[in-house]
Amino acid sequence: MIKYALGCAAGHAFESWFPDSAAYEKQRKRGLIACPECASTEVDKAIMAPAVVGFDRAGPPALAGPLLDEKRREVRAMIADMRREIEANTDDVGANFPAVARAIHAGDEPERAIRGQASREEARALIEEGVGVLPIPALADDMN
Repeated sequence: MIKYALGCAAGHAFESWFPDSAAYEKQRKRGLIACPECASTEVDKAIMAPAVVGFDRAGPPALAGPLLDEKRREVRAMIADMRREIEANTDDVGANFPAVARAIHAGDEPERAIRGQASREEARALIEEGVGVLPIPALADDMN
């Protein structure tokens, strides 16, 4: 995995993780990377300094500030709100998500908003077939 500092044409800065640099380029060319503030898909990598992990002979550095600063708490709250909204307004089709999404896309099932599970490969195949899918961000609490 690789983390890139990104910026949109409007000057907003943000970060995102990608499996590798080729995945970033492919997603950027397809317009799948959007600014979280203005939704612009005119996104480019920003200049980054490498992260160097280490400490001096006196020992490891002390943690500076709280682990979850106010901005991170706000982002977590927004993601939680978004998830609640999605869950309240979609049908959960579980592991059948890829098949149901394809059926809706083909017109074999009535159009409706759905959610469920798909592997990374299944999601990639759906996107390549032109089926609109959007991963829902997971929170650390979801993994406990």
